[in-house]
Amino acid sequence: MAKSWSYRLFGVGRIPEPNATALKNEGIILQDEGIRGSVTYRNFRGPGRISNWKRQWYTASIVLTEVRLLGLRCYDTIIDVPLTDQRLRRMKFSVERDDILLVAFDAALFHNDWSGTLEYRFRTPHAHDFVKMLRDRTV
Repeated sequence: MAKSWSYRLFGVGRIPEPNATALKNEGIILQDEGIRGSVTYRNFRGPGRISNWKRQWYTASIVLTEVRLLGLRCYDTIIDVPLTDQRLRRMKFSVERDDILLVAFDAALFHNDWSGTLEYRFRTPHAHDFVKMLRDRTV
């Protein structure tokens, strides 16, 4: 699957070096960077933000290590959950259209002053592998 044009031209969506070093030390199981991603806000309420439905597109990275699941939006962390964290079991992992990893969860799971649902999508040929590995490690 082709990487996004912003990744190919400017490296947007590349895992920053400090993170990359830490992830290598944790033992990378699966990784994909410079991929297309999106976040969908459903019935979302947060400080200064209200949205019944809104989708934002970006260049993303996702990494599963022996220690955690990390998702990046450009260079910003959007998902960083240790595999031992009980909240990971409340997140829903599935595959859409054979190549899109969907990570959906209640916004209040990580922010007490948020409500609604967050749906992060990562377009990766490894979507099935991510779901399988996450299910194996969170049972």
